[in-house]
Amino acid sequence: MSKVLFIVGSLRQGSLNHQLAEQAEKALAGKAEVSYLDYKDVPFFNQDIESPAPAAVAKVREEILAADAIWIFSPVYNWAIPGVVKNLLDWASRALDLSDPTGPSALNAKAVTVSSVANGTSPDEVFKHYRSLLPFIRMNVVEPFTGVGINPEAWGTGQLTVAEDKLAELSAQADALLAALN
Repeated sequence: MSKVLFIVGSLRQGSLNHQLAEQAEKALAGKAEVSYLDYKDVPFFNQDIESPAPAAVAKVREEILAADAIWIFSPVYNWAIPGVVKNLLDWASRALDLSDPTGPSALNAKAVTVSSVANGTSPDEVFKHYRSLLPFIRMNVVEPFTGVGINPEAWGTGQLTVAEDKLAELSAQADALLAALN
C-alpha cells in the first residue's frame, strides 16, 4: 500500500486546512497509508547549522524519504506560501550529500499535490506559487489541485464545511495522486 505524507501548512491546532486534510484522508481510506508530518521544531533555514543537519530536520527528511507521495494542505498568507511551509521545503530540498549540492534531496522525484482552504481566489494565487516552486525543487507535481472556500460560520465556530462537489474534487485528486505512483 502506498504511503502518503500530509503536510499541513498551518501549525494551529484544529486549523481549517487540517480539517481538509482529514477529509482527504477519508478519500484515501483503504487505498493508501496516511501520516501527518510534524515539523513544528524545524528551525529557520541557515547554512551555518546545515551540517550536520539539526535533529528536527533529519527527522522530517526521514519521514519524507519513507513516503511515496506528499500532499500539502496550504493556507494562503498574503497570496503566497506560508513561511513555515516554505522553510520546510527549503530544508527538505537541500542535497542529502552536501559534497554534491546538485545531488538528490529528500524531495527529489517525489509525487506531490496541493489543496488549500482560503477565501475568494486566494487558492488560485497560492497554487501559482506551488506550480512554480515544486518543479524547481525537482518534485513531480500531480494535478488537479483543490481549492476550498471558507464557509462564513467557520470564522466563529472553527468548523470547516466542505461541499459535496469539493469532496468529489478531493477524491479525484486522491485518485490522481495514487495513479501517478504506478
